[in-house]
Amino acid sequence: MRRARPGAPPRGTAERALTSVEAGADFDEARDRSTDTKTETTTTETRESRAEERPVSKLWHITLSVSGAESPLKEVRRGLEQLAHDHPFLLTSRYANDHAEIRYWEEARDLHDAAAVALRLWGEHRQTAKLPPWEIVGLEVIDRETYHQRIAEGYGPPPAAPVGVHPY
Repeated sequence: MRRARPGAPPRGTAERALTSVEAGADFDEARDRSTDTKTETTTTETRESRAEERPVSKLWHITLSVSGAESPLKEVRRGLEQLAHDHPFLLTSRYANDHAEIRYWEEARDLHDAAAVALRLWGEHRQTAKLPPWEIVGLEVIDRETYHQRIAEGYGPPPAAPVGVHPY
């Protein structure tokens, strides 16, 4: 006689949840070498066409500005510090009792994807980080090259050297 909860599968037979993991960049090349019997030119062309089909990610510099009713500075700071903990790519935050600016790098396929993720950041973390109920009032998304060009020319946002959460 077996002792178990009703409906429970026998020990060691529980089904495991499988997760999908994307194959590495060289996966297609290895498959082509083992299964492709065509000429080397065809294999090279196949690899090149597959590489063109893959979406290429870029780094985007995000500046998100939020504003709203006044909140105690300690609560704003604590919320932004929690956001920085929850979102490890956060570079720097500046805050006052009625507004804040958050700057970070985002990896995305294009500007539209980077902006969409940035626009969700505040709302998605509002409850978990206990952020003030402020609204997004500004968003700037620029690619890495533009960011570095602005810095080199001496205009644009200063580099986020003081990483962390700072008052204005």
